[in-house]
Amino acid sequence: MESAKGYSFIDNAKLNPSQREAVEATEGGVLVLAGAGSGKTRVLTHRVVHLIKDLSVPPWNILAITFTNKAAGEMKERISNMCGYEGEGVWVSTFHSMCVRILKTDIHNIGYDKNFSIYDEDDSLRVITEILKEKNIEDFKPKAFKGAISSAKNKMTPYEYILERKNKGYGEFADLLPDIYLEYERRLKKNNALDFDDLLLRTIDLFEKCPGVLEKYQRRFKYIMVDEYQDTNYAQYILVKKLGGYYHNVCVVGDDDQSIYGWRGADISNIRNFEKDYKDARIIKLEQNYRSTNNILKAANAVIRNNADRKEKTLWSDKEDGEKITVARLNDEKAEAGYVSGIIAEQVKKGAKYSDFAILYRINSVSRNFEEALAGRGIPYRIYGGQRFYDRKEIKDALAYMKLVLNPNDEIALKRIVNVPRRGIGTVTMEELESIARENEDSIFGVMLEADRYGLEPKLQRKFAQFVELMQELIVQSALLPLGDYIEYMFTLTGLIAQYEKDKSEEALARIDNLHEMISAARQFVSQNPGSTLEDYMEHVSLVTELEEQDSLTGRGAVNLMTLHSAKGLEFDTVFLAAVEDGIFPLSRAIFEPNELEEERRLCYVGITRAMRKLYITGTEARFNYREKASSIPSRFIREIPDELIARQSKPALGAGVFNRRRQEFERPRYNMGALGQPPQSGEEVPRELSYKTGMKVAHKSFGQGIIIDVRDDGRNVILKIVFPGKGIKELSARHAPLTIL
Repeated sequence: MESAKGYSFIDNAKLNPSQREAVEATEGGVLVLAGAGSGKTRVLTHRVVHLIKDLSVPPWNILAITFTNKAAGEMKERISNMCGYEGEGVWVSTFHSMCVRILKTDIHNIGYDKNFSIYDEDDSLRVITEILKEKNIEDFKPKAFKGAISSAKNKMTPYEYILERKNKGYGEFADLLPDIYLEYERRLKKNNALDFDDLLLRTIDLFEKCPGVLEKYQRRFKYIMVDEYQDTNYAQYILVKKLGGYYHNVCVVGDDDQSIYGWRGADISNIRNFEKDYKDARIIKLEQNYRSTNNILKAANAVIRNNADRKEKTLWSDKEDGEKITVARLNDEKAEAGYVSGIIAEQVKKGAKYSDFAILYRINSVSRNFEEALAGRGIPYRIYGGQRFYDRKEIKDALAYMKLVLNPNDEIALKRIVNVPRRGIGTVTMEELESIARENEDSIFGVMLEADRYGLEPKLQRKFAQFVELMQELIVQSALLPLGDYIEYMFTLTGLIAQYEKDKSEEALARIDNLHEMISAARQFVSQNPGSTLEDYMEHVSLVTELEEQDSLTGRGAVNLMTLHSAKGLEFDTVFLAAVEDGIFPLSRAIFEPNELEEERRLCYVGITRAMRKLYITGTEARFNYREKASSIPSRFIREIPDELIARQSKPALGAGVFNRRRQEFERPRYNMGALGQPPQSGEEVPRELSYKTGMKVAHKSFGQGIIIDVRDDGRNVILKIVFPGKGIKELSARHAPLTIL
């Protein structure tokens, strides 16, 4: 159809036949099945401009919903560039932004003030934390309750259903949830506040209670478009259905093969059942891919066809077949990381940019070996949508414990973990201890050790005694247990892992995976450096983080590391799918759950279709889990790729030993807690000229067994600071004290 001026926007748009069909299908229900890399954003923006320029639809009659503010901003900019000022009247927003606009105008109809507050995640957690504190609930974290409440809201689960599960044998959490939920909602209402989930629910509530308000928006939005429809949850589905209930001109764009967010509430049945909601709906498939070579697309098609319940489509490209997919199975994860970093280094020498490469993995903990390998080669990298392994909270907490074992006077480490997990030792208490330590020229740990002498109240003395006893045990065991066993023992004794096991969220599971990976890292380090101590391992970690910091400041492009979920919507010249092994990808818990396994396969499809020119799929013969080195099984997803598309490769890591060479370049003088030489053998008398280490267990003829917590040389003598349980801290001359190493 031509505009009144005789100019047809659509006739001058460079669209392929399927894209044009989707743009021109303006009336009734329209489902655009947009395969990966098929130009769906182009279709959406051209559809809006076609409505305005060719069909003379007033821009304020058009609603376009995206999933992120970034996507909304980009769509607005494109529409503005093509439409000029006319495009400014189109509502382009996320679901939440749309609901805010509606509620700011009409929320007074359901008992809220228009100046309501919007609580973000931190605000909501603060409210729940206060509730748990008042109810003396310590066994579950605020995030666990927030996650359960959010899930219930997204699914529009009635409160009555949650209440029915109370005291019915579903567990303590289910028994507590109804009261927490009710009190949380009461406080939000009292504060005239909505959380992010409420923005959707209160809008639905408004529409149901005030039909006139709903009709106002139904008549305004004659044409509705929704991007990423496969990622909508039930509440979002209801909103779209209500808003489109008058004209029924609803166009949704999505790909059921890329539905990978079921764990956060996305309901794939929304896109699968679209034709049931909109009779005579048109289904338009965008199958031409503008990103990848045909071999990559053939592999993606072959994998996803193994999912039973999907809308059939086949990606193709007018590009050449391209290189085959390289599948490499290396000896272990160190070799795997060396192999990948070696290929990147070689390709960069030939002119590639670091930013051309992406390493994708199913779980965050896999990144650690790749970070170390890249840092060892001096290759800059960035963690997209996440943190470097050694910057993650749970890892920094674990490292703080290790630092404190090696040096109990490290007050930065002490203050970080003294209340992790929670021990009732808060900020005010620590400030008081710090003040006492300064006044008496003692350390905070020293004040804890002699809390009774410093006149602290009995309740605090008991808490400090428990913490000191914990640290003493860790100090003793650091000299006795093999490194990997010791770190596992540390995590058990301190409760670092247990604190996350009570929280069933994906974030908590990821933190547990990372702590397990740290145990694996320690075992791996010992296997390559037999006889290594905790101090050696900490020095290794310091070196890795130092190299990472130096490389991050180079100003060059960087290799991209990210989870497969973070990679959705992105594209890279060369992609490495890493750790593609049963139990990791797919996850072990998904293997026997058909619906979860299908979502894992969709995630594999997403990963494959991120590659533009070259795809590598890597795995190992054996991999360290946190207890032992175990054989790996290649992922079933690899077996689903036809052999004719694969070039198999199995060889050791390229440039093995590069990290060690790089390490020598940056080697620092070893800092050996007061060491002056080699430690004496067990059972020997301790003479003046031999070294002593913090953490060494000794026996004194009068004071009994103790643990050395500080060693210093005053130029004339070596002074040992020793903790004697029940006797306090003693400073003794190494030359004269009757000490025996145990």
